[in-house]
Amino acid sequence: MNEKPNTLRTPPAIIATIVIVSALASALICYLVYFHAPSDVTGTHLRSLPFLNAVLNACATVALIVGYIYIRARKLSAHRASMFAAFFFSSIFLVSYLTNFTLHGETLFNRLSPWWPFYWKLLLSHILLSIIALPLILITFFLSLTGRFPAHRKLARYTFPIWLYVSVTGVIVYIMQSALR
Repeated sequence: MNEKPNTLRTPPAIIATIVIVSALASALICYLVYFHAPSDVTGTHLRSLPFLNAVLNACATVALIVGYIYIRARKLSAHRASMFAAFFFSSIFLVSYLTNFTLHGETLFNRLSPWWPFYWKLLLSHILLSIIALPLILITFFLSLTGRFPAHRKLARYTFPIWLYVSVTGVIVYIMQSALR
């Protein structure tokens, strides 16, 4: 399929808005983790949210991989549907994740566990890359939705592996928290 090059420039205000929204989301998560007292101190409400979060991350992972396979096969509409599914699962994950932190606070991992050195490094990389992933995902989607496909392709080369890593490590962190605490 021959695509006519799109020479439109993305308005800096759009990029700035995406970066600001992403920074605010990261700040909200930081607040919930470090400063907000959990509202469900008895731990009786929506206790299955961490499991739901892992399932949503796993679904996003599958959708990302399927989307990658489709784009390599040049099946653009199937790729687009897969990426929208990944975006949907990741968006629902973010809402569920914020709800879980609001209700229950941070899940603590035993620092005396032999797994602790691996866990905290994995968690740290997961957190840092998730902060980077959010604006990358939003900008990559914006570029696609506005027909800026050459720019979309260039950015997606970075967005895809980061998004995939964050989704996969989210599942691994959940498994470690539930099985090895």
